[in-house]
Amino acid sequence: MRMMFVGDSMTIGRAGDYTWRYRMWQRIGGSCEIVGPRAELYESSTAYADPAFPADARRHLAGWGEGWQHMAPVIRETLTAHPADVLLISLGLIDLGFYTDADETARNVHRFLTQAREANPHIRAVILPVIPNIRAETDPPFAAEVDRFNTLLAKTVADLDQPMSPLLLASRPESYDIHRDTYDGTHPNASGEHKLAGAFADAMHQAWGLGAPAPSPLRVMAGAPVSK
Repeated sequence: MRMMFVGDSMTIGRAGDYTWRYRMWQRIGGSCEIVGPRAELYESSTAYADPAFPADARRHLAGWGEGWQHMAPVIRETLTAHPADVLLISLGLIDLGFYTDADETARNVHRFLTQAREANPHIRAVILPVIPNIRAETDPPFAAEVDRFNTLLAKTVADLDQPMSPLLLASRPESYDIHRDTYDGTHPNASGEHKLAGAFADAMHQAWGLGAPAPSPLRVMAGAPVSK
């Protein structure tokens, strides 16, 4: 099974981060191949917190400041060049914060998924809603727009889901708290990374029987390196 991470700054990470991609790699071990056109952290850094994170497991399609609007035009060519079976997607905050409203962002989700299926009609995708962040806590109109987008996202996933190309909406990570699970109110710290990885792992296990569930944010699959 080939897996591709698609996301924004919360997925690509910055110098010194483990990233939730790393936490997911800990869970899946050698059970799948991670693919994608990029491998670096923000600003082309390669300074992952664990230097033993294998080069071929660092691959992704994520970018600081990128959202659905940016990924929709490139996903078809990316999947053609880097074939994947499953997409793990965490996008939306950047779109709503800087580029588009909830309705246009939902249209870009539709466009993204349509283009992904052009490259692979059997592609699977797990999509995380926009999770809590500091702006939503301090800006009520923005918080309302995030809620509206998450409602539209759930409808889009339900409408586009099909047996040959199933879509999952992951649940917001249980107990996720921006004051404990991020380093700045938005970007995940170590505990937040574990919880984001756990949200994807749980969704895939419950719906498709892939991988293992995540009973604890600090539990990883046997045989994978453990980091704090």
